[in-house]
Amino acid sequence: MSDLTALTATQLVAGYEAGDFTPVEVTRAALERAAAAQERLNAFTRIDRETALRQAEEATGRWRRGEPAGPVDGVPVTVKDILLQRGGPTLKGSWAVSAEGPWDEDAPSVARLRESGAVFLGKTTTPEFGWKGVTDSPRHGVTGNPHAPDRTAGGSSGGSAAAVAAGAGPLSLGTDGGGSVRIPAAFCGIFALKPTYGRVPIYPASAFGTLAHVGPMTRDAEDAALLMDVISAPDPRDWSHLGPVPHSFRGALAAGAEGVRGLRVAYCPDFGGRVAVEPGVAAAVREGVSLLEELGAVVEEADPGFADPVESFHTLWFSGAARVTQDFTPEQRESLDPGLREICEEGAARSALDYLAAVDERMALGKLMGAFHERYDLLVTPAMPLTAFEAGVEVPRGSSLTRWTGWTPFSYPFNMTQQPAASVPCGADGAGLPVGLQLVGPRHADALVLSAAHALYEAGIAARVPSALG
Repeated sequence: MSDLTALTATQLVAGYEAGDFTPVEVTRAALERAAAAQERLNAFTRIDRETALRQAEEATGRWRRGEPAGPVDGVPVTVKDILLQRGGPTLKGSWAVSAEGPWDEDAPSVARLRESGAVFLGKTTTPEFGWKGVTDSPRHGVTGNPHAPDRTAGGSSGGSAAAVAAGAGPLSLGTDGGGSVRIPAAFCGIFALKPTYGRVPIYPASAFGTLAHVGPMTRDAEDAALLMDVISAPDPRDWSHLGPVPHSFRGALAAGAEGVRGLRVAYCPDFGGRVAVEPGVAAAVREGVSLLEELGAVVEEADPGFADPVESFHTLWFSGAARVTQDFTPEQRESLDPGLREICEEGAARSALDYLAAVDERMALGKLMGAFHERYDLLVTPAMPLTAFEAGVEVPRGSSLTRWTGWTPFSYPFNMTQQPAASVPCGADGAGLPVGLQLVGPRHADALVLSAAHALYEAGIAARVPSALG
């Protein structure tokens, strides 16, 4: 292919090995895309051209010697500006964070990528401290959607999703505390996985506690498996990490479509009628479910049967936000996104007993989903009940909603239960905006979720989504 930015990471590595092109050539093309994405979409907080080209030169030398540093050597990647990356500031979308260093430490996932020879293009935008499901912040402004720049890219990993969709590197690291890789993946037409909590180490620990996961945002499920093989390695700084992975995630994809045959799949279109899903979204997800049936899955319409846990999620989420800002000066508080300031005030007003009651509901929800997965291998829902709406607002204009959780009912419950969940692009609505299908597996079944998603990709599900490369 003449357009190197259209290739997946897996294809890039194969091309490096064959000598078809070099990491320098690929990085130059990706940097051009990154500059264009920044001008059109505001997807980056920083693009580091000099560092990326130096790393690409080093990777090119390793490939020429036949000594790649790891599975993603020479592959351009981007990193959400929530995760530490040494050599530059991690500003988290906030004027309350000083850019002064030293910035001398990598987050675990970033460190594993660096060891594997990845080329770091830059840091991607996030709402302030990753607090909401769209991407705009006082410090860095509004991030647009590659399919329609006046629409939101989603959030809170919106810059990462926009970068991948726009061709600025096939791999990105995002974080997900209530849907933050899956929401923008669905809106931007890419793949994202929220792994089982603890599968990818986190440091520093998130103020949002065990709701927060680090996950891959990629062109397809195969690239996500490749990235998971790198970033799931243990790191002693995370006391909650699950330990060494006993298998290769990429190896789990080898079965292809056969890996889906016979799987017991529960299809839940609207949580028992509780969620209003846009017709274009419902139709695209239903087609994706039909494709699973064609691949041999045994699909049954079934609802897990839980009540909306949003109030308990709010207690956990708002308390975490209050903890982030607990020691801020009055001047720092004044600089915050007004919506963030509101939820911090709400979180600070909730008691320890409120928090523990929310933990109790969370444990009950986890028990319920554990029993549900005794009957079903996978749960399928829409990733989002709607497609991307106007950029720069927390909720769609004209809706009666007040917080982003009002339009993300399919995402945050599975942060509470810590289950692996992925968004797979499955089509578009009448306006040509992408739709995502969510695959949810039982805890520790990350490989199963990736395998099913990969089978859908091999069956052509992503061909139903328009390209944003232009």
